[in-house]
Amino acid sequence: MEEYVGFKWHQYITGKASTDFSKAAVHLKDCGYQLGVMFRALGGDSGLRIEAATPRDYYMRRSLLQKLAGTHQQVELTWRDQETLRLPEHLAIFPTEDLNQKLYLWLSALAAQQSHVFRNWFIDNQTLTLEVLNKYPGMRAVYQALVEAFIPLRPAIEDLDAAAATQELAIQQALRDPGSIDDLPAAEYAPPPVYLWMYPANMSACSGSMNSPAEDSDEGSVSSGKKKQGKRKKGERVDSYDKNTGVMVFRLENLFSFSEFVPVDRAGDDTDEEDAASVAEDLDVISVSRDRKAASSSIKFDLDLPSTEHDDLRLGDGILLPEWDYRTQSYQQDHCCLQTMLGEPDDSITGQLPEHLRADAAKLRRQFSGLKPVRQWLNRQQDGDELDLDNWMHHVADQKAGVSNGEQGFYRTFNNQVRDLSCLILADLSLSTDTWINNDQRVIDVIQDSLQLLCEALAATGDRFSVYGFSSRKRDHVRFNLIKNFNERYHDQVRGRIQHLKPGYYTRMGTAIRQSTKILANEKSHQRVLLIVTDGKPNDLDLYEGRYGVEDTRMAIIEAKQAGLQPFCVTIDDEADEYLPHLFGKNGFVVIKDPAQLPRELPKLYVNLTR
Repeated sequence: MEEYVGFKWHQYITGKASTDFSKAAVHLKDCGYQLGVMFRALGGDSGLRIEAATPRDYYMRRSLLQKLAGTHQQVELTWRDQETLRLPEHLAIFPTEDLNQKLYLWLSALAAQQSHVFRNWFIDNQTLTLEVLNKYPGMRAVYQALVEAFIPLRPAIEDLDAAAATQELAIQQALRDPGSIDDLPAAEYAPPPVYLWMYPANMSACSGSMNSPAEDSDEGSVSSGKKKQGKRKKGERVDSYDKNTGVMVFRLENLFSFSEFVPVDRAGDDTDEEDAASVAEDLDVISVSRDRKAASSSIKFDLDLPSTEHDDLRLGDGILLPEWDYRTQSYQQDHCCLQTMLGEPDDSITGQLPEHLRADAAKLRRQFSGLKPVRQWLNRQQDGDELDLDNWMHHVADQKAGVSNGEQGFYRTFNNQVRDLSCLILADLSLSTDTWINNDQRVIDVIQDSLQLLCEALAATGDRFSVYGFSSRKRDHVRFNLIKNFNERYHDQVRGRIQHLKPGYYTRMGTAIRQSTKILANEKSHQRVLLIVTDGKPNDLDLYEGRYGVEDTRMAIIEAKQAGLQPFCVTIDDEADEYLPHLFGKNGFVVIKDPAQLPRELPKLYVNLTR
C-alpha cells in the first residue's frame, strides 16, 4: 500500500509540475525521414545523421512545484556537431500536433543554415532565423505561427525579478523581430529554454551566450550501444578508485538509486557483465577512470601483424595513396600505404569446389551460359564478308520464273557477339567477418561461398573479372588481397585462395576503393563494374572511425564514378540505411537482410546490374 500511494503521489505531482501537452506530442522516430529530406533539401550537410538529443542539465529558475516533483532539471535541446544533428526525442511544447510538427520542421531548417560553431548564442540564433526567412519566404508563416503560440507559454514578466524580466523581454523581442536586439541582459539564472532556437554542442565554449552555467552533455559521452535508443549518455572522467584505502561504512538505507557512484575496476576485471547494457541504460551519468594496472590475462586489441613467415606473401613495397579530409575539404597526399598481398593456401586446401556448393554452382553455370556470346552468320546483308550463295540462287530462280522480289542483300557477314564488360569484385575481410550468423556459419564463410558461386557463374559467361579482398590496420598498413586478376584464368588455384581467406583487421574502405579504381580504369571494356561486398561501416583504429571514414569513402566512390566506373555495394549490415545512401546514392546499393542468403542473391544481383 505504501508503494502504491507513493507511486500515485509521484504521478500527481509530476503531472502538476509538467508544462508539456502530452496528448499533442510528436515523436522524432515518426517524422525523422521527412526531417532528413527537408534538412538536406535546404542545404544541410548530407553527411550528418539525425538522432535524438540527450537531456542536458539546465540551470534555470524552477517553481516550488517543479522542485517538489524533481523535474525541469534537464531539458532536451537542439544542437549539432560535425557528425550529428540532435533534435528532441519528442515535442509536446504546443497544445496541437500541427504546431509541434511545424517546430520540428523549423528546427531542421534552422540547423541547415548553421555553418559555424556558435560564438554568441543570442545573436547567432537571430542571424540564423533571418537567413532562413530571407532564403525561404515560405517559412515566414510557419515561424510566425510558432512565435505567436510560444510567447504566451513563456514566464509572465510580472512574476519575474527585475533582471530576469529585462532578460525575458529581450528574448521575446528577439523572437518577434530577429536581429533587433544586440545583447542579452544578465540574470542570476539561465532563461527558460527557447525551443525555437538551437543551442551549441558545448555550452561552456559559447562566450556571452548564457549567463548561468549549463553543463554540456556531449563531452565525454558514450554510446548506449543500442540502435533503438538512439541517445548518448552523459559521461565524466574520475580518478581511479583505490579499493584498499579509506574506511567504508555501509548502511543499506543509504543506497538510493543506480545513479550512485559504483567503483567497478573494469580494467582489472576480465569477467563479462551480462547485464552491463541494461545497467548503463539506468545510469544518468557513466563515470570512466583509467587504471594504471594492466590485467595479466587481458588481450591487447591493437591487433599486431603476424610474422613474415606466417603471413601472406607481400607483392612489392606498398603503394602510397591519398585520403580525403572532409574537415579541410582537401586531400592528404601519400597518406595511406596499401600493401598488395597474395595468399597461398596450405596443403589442407585442395582448391576443389566444396561439396555443399556443387549443385548450386552447376545450376548457375547452366543459367549464366545463356549470357555467353553466340557466334553466328547474318544472311541477306547489303555488304559483308562473302557472297550469300543461297539467297543468290533464290534470286536467280525468281527472275527466271518472272517473279520480282525487289532489292535484296546478296552478302553475309559473321557476327561475333562480345559482352564488352569488366567487373572487379572487392570483398570486405575485416575483423567483423569473424562473427557467427548462425550455429554453422560465420560471415567470412558466407563471403567465401558467395565469391565461389559468383566466380563459377562469371567463368561460364566469359566476362572479364577480378577478385580482391581488403582490411586495414591504421593508414600505414592497408591489406589488399589479390585473389584473381583480370588476366588470370579461373582455376583450382583461385578457388584455393578464396577458401584460404581469413578475417583481417579493420575497414579502411576508401583506400581499397581507390586502388580498385586504378585497376579497373585500365580495362578497355565499355561497361566497368566495381562490386563491393561488405558487412559494415568504414572504420579503423585512428580518425577513420565515424564521419571521417564515411566522407573519405564517399569521395573515393565519387572518384570511381568520374573515372567512368559503376560502383555498387552489397551489404548485410542492418544499419546500412543510415550511411549507404550518402555513400552510393539511392540506387547504388542493396541490403541482404538474411546473410545466409548472400551466396544465392549475389549472382542474381550481378545479372540485374550488368543486363
